[in-house]
Amino acid sequence: MEYLIEYGYIGVFVAAFLAATILPFSSEVVLTGVLLAGASYCPCMIAATAGNFLGGMTCYWLGMLGKIEWIEKYLKMNRSKIDKVQEWVRKKGAWSAFFVFLPGVGDFIAVALGFLRANVWLVALFMLAGKAVRYWIWMEFVYLSSSFFTL
Repeated sequence: MEYLIEYGYIGVFVAAFLAATILPFSSEVVLTGVLLAGASYCPCMIAATAGNFLGGMTCYWLGMLGKIEWIEKYLKMNRSKIDKVQEWVRKKGAWSAFFVFLPGVGDFIAVALGFLRANVWLVALFMLAGKAVRYWIWMEFVYLSSSFFTL
């Protein structure tokens, strides 16, 4: 983590990208470290959102390549659970991409949207909005916390 913090905005971008893929990674730690080291708010927001968005779209793309057998094998899900999720995604549509930022289920939502061939433009729009809101809230929390503790 310290290595990525040293790289500033690029480190934030890489951490956010990795966190949005199926790899277990916390971009918030790197983002917080870079912010507390004195980095500017706007470039951090852009780097985190762009990296996380591109990581999420990578999951969507992987879903488009996928087959049911792969989802069962690599995500360790049984067929009945996959069928339930597929039906839910078909009914709710691309707007569910807004929630791709959620830990635990977000990666699966992105992969499922790709697998189900949800509209890529709507998925991208909703995913970008969700990820931007996520980092905006986190950065406000860091700002308020650091202001509180420096008083």
